[in-house]
Amino acid sequence: MSEETPKNINSTYVVLDEDDNAIPIKVSDRFYQDLKQQFGDFKGKRLVSHYTFEQDWDSWEMHPAGEEFVCLLSGQVDFVLEQDGSERTVSLNAPGDYILVPRGTWHTAKVYTQSSVLFITPGEGTQHRSHTI
Repeated sequence: MSEETPKNINSTYVVLDEDDNAIPIKVSDRFYQDLKQQFGDFKGKRLVSHYTFEQDWDSWEMHPAGEEFVCLLSGQVDFVLEQDGSERTVSLNAPGDYILVPRGTWHTAKVYTQSSVLFITPGEGTQHRSHTI
């Protein structure tokens, strides 16, 4: 039987596994190290997370294992996608606007106002690179 007490996405993320289980994971300063320790390479899993941004991202990221769902809950954010050497911008301007970032596409964000964003991320093999936009 699953635990039916309410949780908050700001303090407890959710791992969706290959067996269709939803596993709550407490957020801490060691969250990503704990995640790796508990789930290894994250193959076949997705992370449901929430972040609030007040400034542009200072890096790019890319998810080779699948598309990433990115949904704006509040604020205004442009996602800059880099694929095959060219960039395009997708603006999320209203609550509920979302983008599916294609598998293997480098992306970063330009933040216009404090913004709250929900992510469903295929974490296996995620890569990062430095960049200031």
